[in-house]
Amino acid sequence: MGIFILRRLGVMVVTALCLTFIVFWLTNLYPNLEKLAKTQGNFRMSDEAVASYLGDRGYLDPLPVKFGQWLGVMPGWVTQEDDGTSFGRCFTKDTPEGDRRRFCGILQGDWGFSTVFQEDVGPTVLTRLALTGKLMGCVILLMVPMALIVGVLAGMREGSRTDRTLSTFSILTTATPEYVSGVVFIALLASSRFGLSPLLADWGWIDSKTLFLGSAASAMKDATFWNFFLPVLTISLYGMGYIARMTRASMTEVMTAQYIRTARLKGVSFGNIVLKHALRNALIAPFTVIMLQIPWLLNGVVIVETLFNYKGFGWLLVRAASNNDIELLLAVSVVSVIVVLTTQLISDIGYVVLNPRIRIT
Repeated sequence: MGIFILRRLGVMVVTALCLTFIVFWLTNLYPNLEKLAKTQGNFRMSDEAVASYLGDRGYLDPLPVKFGQWLGVMPGWVTQEDDGTSFGRCFTKDTPEGDRRRFCGILQGDWGFSTVFQEDVGPTVLTRLALTGKLMGCVILLMVPMALIVGVLAGMREGSRTDRTLSTFSILTTATPEYVSGVVFIALLASSRFGLSPLLADWGWIDSKTLFLGSAASAMKDATFWNFFLPVLTISLYGMGYIARMTRASMTEVMTAQYIRTARLKGVSFGNIVLKHALRNALIAPFTVIMLQIPWLLNGVVIVETLFNYKGFGWLLVRAASNNDIELLLAVSVVSVIVVLTTQLISDIGYVVLNPRIRIT
């Protein structure tokens, strides 16, 4: 197992470098750099002024050099001005000579400076990632048990009325995008003019005008059931359908296995067959699907976070891309790559643990 993990970690490092280099190359295409120069300077800048701005800040260096500087394995660029002062990637004009660094990249913990938020990229990404992590944690706590229960109940008795009903429900949740279900939930549960809230208020069942809050902005500081439930429910319903269908298919296959038939012939109760014999083997395939939902939750919450005004990691990705914030966009991409590769590694290890028939060579 140790050798297997080390091999996978090596493959993860190489894969992360390759994917990061592709993102770095795409974000450093000249049209993007030109847009960045005009955004930071003046939209009426001439081509010569744009080239001068980019050249003074190292953007026109060869791509491998820029990538090495960004990683922190090559010295940062330095620009010498006519008055004798200098500034560079790793220091400003006001930095004392003794405090000026030569290397400042990812390996040194320096993720760059955000041109949109006018602050260091590292703390910005960590703050937004923590907010999305809180959202993801609540979604997983609701989505995974609900999906497993629906899938197991549907797969226990294939072709029954329960199976058809739950399978239809799973398909409907998967086929309904988040921007549709989110709008429906806001209209039904968070509107003071439409849906259930006016009726419940007239009946005296609720004191406020709405049952839930349509905006999750207040949940960034203090998450409660009333301001956080709708975005959690919106994401959970969309993700649970796929997990439930995979669980149902796996459970159906296990229930027709020879050892299950033998257990029935021996008189083992149906509940013990499901819990002690079928459930563990039926969870092997859904476990992989559940782990793969984590990268989707990290980057797929863009619509939900925008819809409910929850300024997390997905919202940060939209801001970075729409404002051509290169350093911030690169940091978001790196974090996404790391999360995807890490969850795949955990998925492989968990698959081996759940299925003892697999041998690692």
